[in-house]
Amino acid sequence: MSKFDLSGKLAVVTGGGSGIGRSIALALAENGAQVVILDLNEQNMAGVVSEIETTGGIATGISCDISDPESVQKAFDLATGDTPLDILINNAGIAHIGKVENTSTDDFDKILNVNVKGVFNCLKAGVKLMRNGGSIINMSSVAAHVGIPDRFAYSMSKGAVHAMTLSVAKDYLAQNIRCNSISPGRVHTPFVDGFLKANYPGNEPEMLEKLSKTQPIGRMGKPAEIGALALYLCSNEASFITGTDFPIDGGFITLNN
Repeated sequence: MSKFDLSGKLAVVTGGGSGIGRSIALALAENGAQVVILDLNEQNMAGVVSEIETTGGIATGISCDISDPESVQKAFDLATGDTPLDILINNAGIAHIGKVENTSTDDFDKILNVNVKGVFNCLKAGVKLMRNGGSIINMSSVAAHVGIPDRFAYSMSKGAVHAMTLSVAKDYLAQNIRCNSISPGRVHTPFVDGFLKANYPGNEPEMLEKLSKTQPIGRMGKPAEIGALALYLCSNEASFITGTDFPIDGGFITLNN
C-alpha cells in the first residue's frame, strides 16, 4: 500500500467545481477515493467529474446550495446512500470586500449564510454519516488569524470556521472523527483572474505581480499545493492530527508581522 492511499474511501468536496476545490477533488481521486462534488455551477462540476473519470477515477457531481439545509441533506443522502462517509471537505465559500461601515446588512447576511451556515449545514449532515470515523477539513483563511484591510465580513466568517473546527474536533474524538482546517494565503485561482479582469482591466499582469508580492515567499500559492496538503490530512498518515489549523500562505501570517 502506498502512502496517502485512499482506496475504498468516500469523499464529499463542496465547491469542487473550480479552484482549490477542484484541486482537492483531483488529489483525492488520484489516490483512490470515490469523490462526490457538490457545487452550484453544474458546468464546472461536470468538467471536473469528467476530468477525474478520464484518468480512471470515480466521481459524481450533485448540485447543492450549501446555505440551504434541505439542499444539503438531500445532496448528502444522494452522495452516500448506505455507504459511510469517510472524508468531508468544506471548501465552498464566497468573498466580500469592505470595512464594517460599508458592509451592508444584506452583504453580511450573505457571507454568514454561505461561509458560516453553509459549513454548519455540511458538518451537521456529514458527521452522522461518518459511522467508521473520518476526516473533516474546513477551508479557513489567513484572514481568520491576522487583520486584513477591507475584509470585515469575510474575516468574521473564517474566524467562525476556525472555531467550529476546534469544537467539532473536541466533540467527536470518541467517534474517531478528525477535524482540521487549512488557512490559505493568496492562491492563484480563476477567481483571482476574474477579480483582476473586472476591477483592473488592462492592468491584470501588473496587479497580479503586486498581489503576488504581498506573500513573503514572493508568489501566490497554487491550488495543487492546497490539494496536496488536504490529501495528507485525509490520509492515515495524518491519523495523529486533529483540532489543528494549517496555514499554507508563503509566510504571510508569521513573516509579515
